[in-house]
Amino acid sequence: MNMNSPTALNKRGKKIHKWGQDWDSQKELDFYERFLMKQVKPDNLLIHHSYPLCDLYQVTNDPVMGPIKIRSWKYTPDFVVLDDFKHFLHVYDVKNSLGVYGLSEANKLTFKMFARKYGIPVEGVVVRAHDFKVAAIGVSKQLDLDWTAKKAAKRAKENKKPTVPPRVKSDVWYNWKEATNY
Repeated sequence: MNMNSPTALNKRGKKIHKWGQDWDSQKELDFYERFLMKQVKPDNLLIHHSYPLCDLYQVTNDPVMGPIKIRSWKYTPDFVVLDDFKHFLHVYDVKNSLGVYGLSEANKLTFKMFARKYGIPVEGVVVRAHDFKVAAIGVSKQLDLDWTAKKAAKRAKENKKPTVPPRVKSDVWYNWKEATNY
């Protein structure tokens, strides 16, 4: 794998090497340093651990062209926080925003497939100066990823039911269900 290939968070493809890891962006490194490094035991934190979603699939074995296959599909979250029994507590993917510019439809589909296979949704995270915004992606009662105070005021003026913005957290010790609208 080319370690200098661009990512969604880092268009120039410059990886940051620190703490023995290659980080996709400064925001990803900031999230690790501010919220994970001092709060989560190293044995309970997985960084860039890959999870298979679908195996390689052979569609047909054409007599002329040979086997025609569909590639396998895997997802590598930025961080996975585990409990002492190695069960998932959080699956984090650091983004620049939770709106359309930060979360592509391909991201959302991958997150849904991960949740179906592993039983926990991926939480999109936007790192801020002293806290982070978080929302579980792909659940049926999702928080409003495009929430703004202006949009909320407009909905109130139109007597529409208010939407719920992403949660703001300063530590990782919450239940992932708090990042939903249930």
